[in-house]
Amino acid sequence: MPARRRVLLLGVRRLALFVSRHPWAVLLVWALLVALSLPFAARAPSALSANPGTLTNAESARVSDLLRDKFGETDTNTALLVTRSTPGLDTAPGQATYQRFVSGLRDVKGVTRVLPAQRGGLGSRDAAGTLALTVAQIPLQEDGKEAVARIRAYVRRVASPALDIRVTGGQAIADDFTELAEADTKRSEFVALPLIALLLLLVFGALVATGLPLVIGMLSISVAMAGLYFLTTVMEVSTFAQSVVTMLGLGAGIDYALLMVNRFREELARRGNAAEAAARTVETAGRSVLFSGSTVAIAMAGLLLPPLSFVRSIGIGGVLAVVLTVLASLTALPALLTLLGDRVNAPRLLRSTWAQSAGASAAWTAFARRVTARPLAVVVLSTAFLLLLAVPASRMKTGYAGAWGLVPGVESRDALQDVRDMGAGGLLSQYEVLLDLEGKRYTPDQSARFQAVVNDLRALPGVRAVLSPFLTPADLQAAGGGTSDGLAALSLLTQRSFSRDRTFLRVTVVPDDTLRADLAPAFEKRVRAVLEGSGSRFLVGGAPVGGREFSEAITDTLPTVMLAVFGGTFVLLLLAFRSLLIPLKSIVMNALTVGAAAGVVTWAVQEGHFAGLLGLPASAGVLDSSLPLLLFAVMFGLSMDYEIFLLSRVQEEHLAGASNDEAVVRAVGHTARIITSAAVIMFIVFTAFMFGRVVATKSVGLGLAVAVVLDATLVRLVLVPAFLKLAGRWNWWLPAWLDKRLPYLKLEH
Repeated sequence: MPARRRVLLLGVRRLALFVSRHPWAVLLVWALLVALSLPFAARAPSALSANPGTLTNAESARVSDLLRDKFGETDTNTALLVTRSTPGLDTAPGQATYQRFVSGLRDVKGVTRVLPAQRGGLGSRDAAGTLALTVAQIPLQEDGKEAVARIRAYVRRVASPALDIRVTGGQAIADDFTELAEADTKRSEFVALPLIALLLLLVFGALVATGLPLVIGMLSISVAMAGLYFLTTVMEVSTFAQSVVTMLGLGAGIDYALLMVNRFREELARRGNAAEAAARTVETAGRSVLFSGSTVAIAMAGLLLPPLSFVRSIGIGGVLAVVLTVLASLTALPALLTLLGDRVNAPRLLRSTWAQSAGASAAWTAFARRVTARPLAVVVLSTAFLLLLAVPASRMKTGYAGAWGLVPGVESRDALQDVRDMGAGGLLSQYEVLLDLEGKRYTPDQSARFQAVVNDLRALPGVRAVLSPFLTPADLQAAGGGTSDGLAALSLLTQRSFSRDRTFLRVTVVPDDTLRADLAPAFEKRVRAVLEGSGSRFLVGGAPVGGREFSEAITDTLPTVMLAVFGGTFVLLLLAFRSLLIPLKSIVMNALTVGAAAGVVTWAVQEGHFAGLLGLPASAGVLDSSLPLLLFAVMFGLSMDYEIFLLSRVQEEHLAGASNDEAVVRAVGHTARIITSAAVIMFIVFTAFMFGRVVATKSVGLGLAVAVVLDATLVRLVLVPAFLKLAGRWNWWLPAWLDKRLPYLKLEH
C-alpha cells in the first residue's frame, strides 16, 4: 500500500479498532452528550426566527436607521387587529363594546399608540353597520415579539360572541411562521417515524436492526438542535434550520445506518466475531459514509456564502446535522453493533429481507443489461425528460411571501385577507420615502416643491394614499382615522414628516393592496420614476423594498454557491475515483436532478397546478427566496449518497478485473436494492413535510421528494449506467502526472 494511502486510511482504521474495543465508553460519551443536549434542544424551536433578515448596507436599512436617528421613530413595528362586531359599530351597544376594547388595548405593555377605527369609516361591511370589520393599527416598541404575545393574550381575555378579534401584521405573521414551523416539524416526525419503522422492518426483518437507524437519527437530531440553540445566542437563526436538521438527521442518518447495519450483518455471517465485524464495517461501509457525509457537508456549507445570517444559519444547521450524523454512524452505531452481535437479527419477525441480500439481484441485473444495451437512446431520452421537467424553473419568481406563505386557516393570514377585503391591505406594504436636502434646512418656501412631489406620488396607479403634511380625506382614512380626528392626524403626520434637524423630508406611500413579492418591483419602479423627476436626492425603504433586496441578495449569490459546491464536490470525487470524467458526469447529472425538482416546485407551488391536492394556497405567486439555494444544497448533497453507493461498486468490480460494461451491470445488480430502499425512506421523510402549514417548508418537502424519486430511479439506475457504458474506458482516465500527485483513497461498502 502506498505511504500516502496508509496515512489517509490510518485514522479510519484506528477509529474502527477503538470503537469495537471500547463500545461501552463510546456509548457513555454519547449518553452524556444527549443528556446535556436535550434541555437546550427543547428550547431551540422557540428561539428560532422567521425574520428574513436585513442587509447592513442596503437602502432599506439606511432608511430605517435614518427614521430612528433623524426622526426619533422607534415604534415602526405595526400590528393590525381585525374586529367583527355584532351589533355593528353604528349602534350604541356595539360602539361601547368596541371602545372598551380599545381602552384596554392602550394599557397593554409595549403598545405605544392605538389608532381606532371610526364608526362608518374604514372597515364597514354594509350600510347598516350590523356587521363591521374594524382595524386598529398599533405601533410597537422594539421588542415586538413580546408585545404581540401580550396583545394576543389580551385579545383572548376580552373576545366574546359580540366581538371577534384577530391579530395580524409583520410581527404576528413572523411569530406564526416560527410556531407553525416547530409544530410542522414535530408533526412530520410523528408521521414519518412509524412509516420508516415499518419500511425498515420490511428491509431487515428483525426488530433490533429496525430500531438502530432510528436511534442514530434521533441522536444526531437531539445534539444538532442543542447546537442550534447555542447558535441563537450569537446570531439570528432561521426556522428553516430546524426543518433541515430534521430532514438530514432522519434521512441521511437512516441511509447511513442502513448501509452500516447491512455490512455488519454480512461481516458477522462471514467472521462470527461481533467486534471484528464492527471494525470491518467501519473500515469499509464507514469510509463510504464518511465520504458521502463530506459531500453533503460541502453542499450545505455553500449556504454560508450569502451575506445573510438567516441563510447562513441554515447552512450551519445543515453542516452540524451532517457532521453529527456521520459521527454517530461511525461511533455509536458500531459500538451498539459490537455489543449486540447476533442479537442484531432478533427477534426475527419477517423472513423476506429482499433489500439486505448480500447477493446480486437477478431482476436488477437483467434490468441493467437492458439499459446498457441501448445506451445512447437511454441517455438522450432520460436527459430530455429531466430537461422538460426543469423548464418551469425558468419562470421561477422568488421573494418574501409574508402571510401568503402560510396556508389558509392561520390567524394572521386570514386576518390579513380581511384587511385586504376592506381595502386596507396596503398598510403592510408601505413605502417610506426620504427626500435628502443635502444638509440644508427645510424652509416654507420649499413647500410648493415638496407638495408637487406628494401630488405626483398620489396620482400614481395603485396608490391608495400618501401620508404627508398635505393631507386629503383619503389620506386620513388610510392612516387609520376618520375625518373627526383630522386635526390630531394632521399634527401627528406633520411631526413625522420632518426630521429633527429638518434636513430630511418623509413621505409614506400606501398602496391600494398588499403587494405580492412579484408585483412589488413594478410599483417601486413607478415611485422611483416620480422621485427621479423631482430633482431631489432620495432614499426608498419599507417592507417591500427590504424584501426585494433580501431576495436579490440570495439570488445574486446562487451562482457563487453553485460554483463553490461544484468545485468542492469535483475534488472529492476526483480523489475517490481517480477520474476526471466521473466527477464531471456526477455534477451534471445531480444538477439535472435539482433542476427538474425546481421545475416541478415552480409549476405546482408558484403557478398553482394541483395546489388544492397538495394543500397549497394558490395566492402566493412566488417561491420563498431561500428555496432555490436550500433545494440545491440539500438535494445536491444527498444525491451523492446514491452516486457513491453505485460508483464505488462499479470501481470495485472494475478493479477486480471486470470489463467496464460488466462492472456497470454488476454494480447495479448489487446496489439497486439498497439504493431504492434508502430512497423510499428519504421520500417518506420529505413527503411528511408536505403536510405542514408553512408553504416554504411544504415546497422544500415537495422538491426534495420529487428529486429523490428521480435521482434514485431515472438518474442513478438508468441514466448513469447508460452513460458509463457509452464512456467506456474514458470513465477511469486520469493523466499520469496527476495520478502520481493525488493521494490514494479506497471506497468500499
